[in-house]
Parts: sequence; C-alpha cells; structure tokens
Amino acid sequence: MLRLSSAETAIVLPPNVGFGPEAVGAIGLLVHRLARAGAGGLVLGLPNGVQPFADVPFQPVQPGWGLSRAARYIRGLAAAIRPVRPRLIEVHNRPEIALGLLGLGRPVSLILNNDPQAMRGAGSARQRVRLLDRLALVITSSDWLRGRLLEGVPEPQRPPVVLHNCIDVPPHPTGHRENLILFAGRVVRDKGADTFVEACARALPKLPGWHAEMIGADRFRADSPDTDFLRALRPRAEAAGVRMRGHLPNDAVLAAMQRAAIMVVPSRWDEPFGLVALEAMACGAALVCSPRGGLPEVAGETALYADPDQPGDVAAAILELATDVGRRATLAAAARLRSEGFGAPAAAARLLELRASMSAP
Repeated sequence: MLRLSSAETAIVLPPNVGFGPEAVGAIGLLVHRLARAGAGGLVLGLPNGVQPFADVPFQPVQPGWGLSRAARYIRGLAAAIRPVRPRLIEVHNRPEIALGLLGLGRPVSLILNNDPQAMRGAGSARQRVRLLDRLALVITSSDWLRGRLLEGVPEPQRPPVVLHNCIDVPPHPTGHRENLILFAGRVVRDKGADTFVEACARALPKLPGWHAEMIGADRFRADSPDTDFLRALRPRAEAAGVRMRGHLPNDAVLAAMQRAAIMVVPSRWDEPFGLVALEAMACGAALVCSPRGGLPEVAGETALYADPDQPGDVAAAILELATDVGRRATLAAAARLRSEGFGAPAAAARLLELRASMSAP
C-alpha cells in the first residue's frame, strides 16, 4: 500500500471516477495530467475494477460503514488519510465529501469542474456560503463556474479562485487534414448530438468529398431516457451519411481531432469548461461551438458560434469553414495558439502556489 510523507497532498477523486489508462473520465485525466506536470500527491479513490496508472501514486479506498454511499466513502477516506497526515486534502467535485473530511484537522480544498448549483451540498446559496466559509479554498475550472458558485452569496472572506482545466498540448500539427467534420462526446441530446446530425444532413450534400463522424458513448441501459433518443438518432445519422464510431479511448479521440478539418461542439448543456473544444483547438481543427456555459471562455474569438437549437445555423457555420480554406486555416491557427495558454505545466505551477498558500505546517 502506497504512503506519502506528511509533506504531500492527498488528492480525493469522486467515488465513481476511474483512475487508470483503460477507464478514466475527464476528472481522472485532469488529475493524472497535473500530477505528471509536477502537481502530484497521493491519489485516493475507489478501485472500480480499474488497473491504476503506474506513474502516479494511487491508494484504493475501502469504504467504511454508513447509511449512504457518500458516508461510507468518507469513512474509508478518513481511515486511509489519517496515517498519512498530509499538509492538504484536495477534493475533486464533491462538496459533501470535502465537508465530511474537515474532521481530520487538515486544510481541505475543493476543485469544482461542474455546476455547484446541481451538486449535493452546494445547491442553495446558504450551502455555498458554508462551503466558502469552512473550506481552505474553493477552486473552479472556469469563470462561468465561479459565477454560479457566487450566485446569491455575499462577498466571501475567502473568494474562490479560477484555475482553468489544462491539457498536454500536442506537437504542432503538420501535413494534410482530412475533409472530416467531427463530433466527440456522449451521444445525447444535452451534447447536441441530434443537432450535429441534422446540421450534417443539411451541409454534406453541398460538400462533395467531405464526410462526418461521431465519436462517443452510444450504449445506454434499457431504462435510460437516452436509449430512446439514440434509437431515433441512428437511422437519421445513417441517412445523413454520418458514421457513428461509438466509444473510443482518449488517444484515439485525439488522433481523430488531429485528422479533422472541422470540430463541432453543439452543446445545449451549459458546459462548465469545454475540454473537448480545447483539445480540438490544440489538435489544429477549426471549431464550431455553442455559445453556452464556459465554451466562449475557452475558445474566445477563435471559433464560430452557433445556437445548438438551430441546426441551420450550425450547418451554415460548417459550410462557411468547409468552403473557405483561408478562413478555416486562420481560425485553426489562432485556436492552436490560444490552446497553448492552457498547458499542463503552467496549470500545475499555479496549483502548487495555491496549495502552498493553504497547507498545514
């Protein structure tokens, strides 16, 4: 079992997050990326049947007793953390777990990657006041999320800090790009999967030599509302000439982004940050995206924006980029340059500064 000295940070994953190369979500990828860039520590989480990353210390947690899953996880975490005596406990995306670990007598910080108003322990303004008063620091991955955290909250004594999500910026793309229009993400309504299909149905007949692909989870439980959505979407995608490739490992998704000429992120959901958009920018694809949530904060003026509830607007943006090589190249180059400001080394250095400002002696 891995143990770190008291000089380190205990990094707590949400209980449903895998932390290994074969099964890892956005938060696990972010923690792994920051650790490799220098902002590491002892990562704690449920094993979830996953072989953990070999290059970052990971300690599986055995849940304790309790009436709820969160309570059992908190007790298991407490038992694992006590002998380590870290200078700081850093909790990702779970306010109730951060509050539950305050009894260990160590500073506890919280990093939010989703809307706090939809989270247990942060849904009301009173709960968010409590978080900001009791935790050593709350960090959000975007200014949009910071605004959601502070909505209805008086000026806090310890204001939340923004630390944008980061990426490993790939080498500068070279060579010819395919005439490929790409969607990557869960194939659900909130992500605008139907808007993408309808936009491609309108655009592709006017674009000989172009093709479209969708990458993302497209298998759901029989009782999931997404199942009916997907059942209706498949024949429409086939008729539109959109190839549905299903779930692929993250490396394969990035490889597709490096091939694609145009990436479309038509989220109806208010994206808390917009990591897929940022990865596409870094991979050299020209971006069409929704103006919602944190997406404008990520893409700035380097994307074309289109209302995800207006497939015709999305199709028009695709056609503009597909038929104007110069415009497409200019936006892609600007997006690539902007993405370099979200590199992992700078984010890790900033996180280390924040940790130092609140760590126990």
